[in-house]
Amino acid sequence: MRFYIAILLPLFVGSSCNSDTKNNPERNTSQEDGQYLSISRDRYKDQLYGFWLGQCIANWTGLVTEMDKIGDIGDIKTGDFYTRADWGKPDQPSIWGNGVPSDLSPTIDFVFKDTHEVWGADDDTDIEYMYQHLHYIHKTSLLSPEQIRDGWLKHIRSKEENYLWVSNQKTFDLMKEGVLPPETGNPNRNEHFEMIDAQLTTEIFGLFSPARPDVARRIAELPIQTTARHESEDIAKFYVSLHALASMHTEKTMRERILWMAQEAEQVLPDSTYPAKMFDYTLQLYKSEIPWEQARDSIYQRYQVEQRDGYNMTSKNLYCNGCFAAGINFAASLVSLFYGEGDLKRTLKIGTLAGWDSDNPTATWGGLIGFMIGKDGVEKSFNRQFSNRFDIHRTRQNFPNEGVDTLENMALKGLMVTDRVIEEEIGGTLDQENNRWIIPLNTNDE
Repeated sequence: MRFYIAILLPLFVGSSCNSDTKNNPERNTSQEDGQYLSISRDRYKDQLYGFWLGQCIANWTGLVTEMDKIGDIGDIKTGDFYTRADWGKPDQPSIWGNGVPSDLSPTIDFVFKDTHEVWGADDDTDIEYMYQHLHYIHKTSLLSPEQIRDGWLKHIRSKEENYLWVSNQKTFDLMKEGVLPPETGNPNRNEHFEMIDAQLTTEIFGLFSPARPDVARRIAELPIQTTARHESEDIAKFYVSLHALASMHTEKTMRERILWMAQEAEQVLPDSTYPAKMFDYTLQLYKSEIPWEQARDSIYQRYQVEQRDGYNMTSKNLYCNGCFAAGINFAASLVSLFYGEGDLKRTLKIGTLAGWDSDNPTATWGGLIGFMIGKDGVEKSFNRQFSNRFDIHRTRQNFPNEGVDTLENMALKGLMVTDRVIEEEIGGTLDQENNRWIIPLNTNDE
């Protein structure tokens, strides 16, 4: 891969970005001067490690309560939602638990893997792992329909348990019939296009395009449309945009950054659609300073009971009242994002207790905040160290080294994919002396 070396940077003369880069290239994650962003590649690699580590912790923690509480409308009734008082108390059975609580933890608590253990892949991490692998081996910034299809068919099991559900499973079935993306997400072929799937499989594209959500959405468009359309596609674009924005304004507090990122990313949601209205309503609830439990209950009442703002999932009489749907899980995720205020542990606790597909919002925010604070920040949050090994073959197949990877290697591959995107799609440069990217900012983002 070639990079044009940034030897002369006249726009940085006299700016804090230039002086900080020269004097102490590791002082901050990034420095902005309004036109360019300078980011340390060493620091970014550490942040990518934090992304994978944060996702693993959050994914497995959220799985303890996945589908425990979905409300009392429809064919399945689960009773009152969890509250903060339930943290540390016995886990209750999920809707498919046959009366038996999760075997991950007897209580609602964090789930960790010690340094001698191995993290297992799950559907919140394995498709992202696969997409990163495909970008890496094909040496491309933009995956083609054929590359996506071939990757799915090679790395996803066909007959035994394959850890696919709803739209992902339908997409896989269509691929086996010869259908290529984006047709696999076409509502005329895939009746599950409104489900949650794209939200948990494409966030990583935002990290491949630091500070440029416009480029991130472009490289993520085909992977998103592989399984989603309409509002579920817009929600996935929101998550991708959030992750791209996570490299900016590092001088601000975590709460300030989270709120700024969310309101910037919200601009991709068309005003007339239910995701935009869910965002505005949830932000309003947060700003009113009511407890997060009251905000969550209000969301349940407004969207699943009253079917307001065009969210009519309840009227469709789906299994578990559409508990896998993009919409209700998007609203629930905003509760933990806003009320968590950038604190990793608090965000994951709220996400785990909020209800519905609780491992998805937790994995998303665990990855996002884990990226923002890096490996050391994640470890300091819990005052301990964790396993650095990841078993992709728990859920997928046909990867090197019998599927056992390290978070260091996963971060390095992500760094190399990001190198290519910055060069080929963003038009950035590499300051080799300081091992920093110089990224042009798009001040007129779409």
